Amino acid sequence: MFNNEEEIFNIASQSRFLELCLSIFNFQVTNNLVYVQWVKLLGLNPANVKTIEQIPFLPIEFFKTHQVVASPISQNTIQFTSSSTTSQIPATHFVNDILIYEKSFLQGFKLFYGKPSDYCVLALLPNYLKRKGSSLVYMCDRLIKESTHPFSGFFLDNIHELILKILELKQTKQKTILIGVSYALIDLCDKIELSENFIVMETGGMKGTRREMLKSELHTYLKNGFKINNIHSEYGMTELLSQAYSLGNEEFSSPPWMKFLIREIEDPLKIRTDHKTGGINVIDLANVNSCSFIATKDLGKINSNGKLELMGRYDNSDVRGCNLMFGNF
Repeated sequence: MFNNEEEIFNIASQSRFLELCLSIFNFQVTNNLVYVQWVKLLGLNPANVKTIEQIPFLPIEFFKTHQVVASPISQNTIQFTSSSTTSQIPATHFVNDILIYEKSFLQGFKLFYGKPSDYCVLALLPNYLKRKGSSLVYMCDRLIKESTHPFSGFFLDNIHELILKILELKQTKQKTILIGVSYALIDLCDKIELSENFIVMETGGMKGTRREMLKSELHTYLKNGFKINNIHSEYGMTELLSQAYSLGNEEFSSPPWMKFLIREIEDPLKIRTDHKTGGINVIDLANVNSCSFIATKDLGKINSNGKLELMGRYDNSDVRGCNLMFGNF
């Protein structure tokens, strides 16, 4: 196990972030067998890694085919799985210390929104509730419990009940966060208007239920339907233990233990230093017992404010090098 887990959530400077990045990299490149093999196939010498830009990022696809762990799996290990269609292989994230995940999402939420107890938390996550192993459901369940408001809860098919609660929350002006997948929020915004005491946070998730929309198009639709000025977003995934948030301007900020880098599309080992679009690499130090350096299939850019803007997704083609690795296991 990594010995400095508490320090992850007490980062106060960029220099300390770099120190922990290199420390966790050395831990994972020694103990995570999948990551070790990936680094070897890239022909990299871990001893030569001295900066964040030199750290190799593991393609996120390996969570679908391998156990990506840096500490032993035990009977207490929790498995989070991604949503998928019948033709897709779900990703599996083995979480050996659930308390790290809880600390990450609770401290992250408080950093951007304050105490959960200040809010009524409404979670509109229909498909997620129908399956086991959703990290998003786990997070929302804990936020609902931390809220303590009597109306806080999950909503599946009981939209009429949700609408009645919203009407009362509008009247009492109770601060409320409505967290929902995109398609469910679209359906709801066609039925009811909200008010200034509501924060709407979409988490993505069309998953074939509707035509895919750009973030800007989706947010415009929701703002017009709910009659509110802003739509917030949460950017997280099964393979990570931390989340970034957009507070209504489609720019994502991350907590101090999480950072985004943009890689070249044609040369995935090269990090962009401009403000142009490329593949999103995520450093998530909370993911210490798995892999903290993940190359996602999302496209984005770091804007002039240093914040992440999502631009879309890669197509379904394999990331170069994945097939080579599969053949060597």
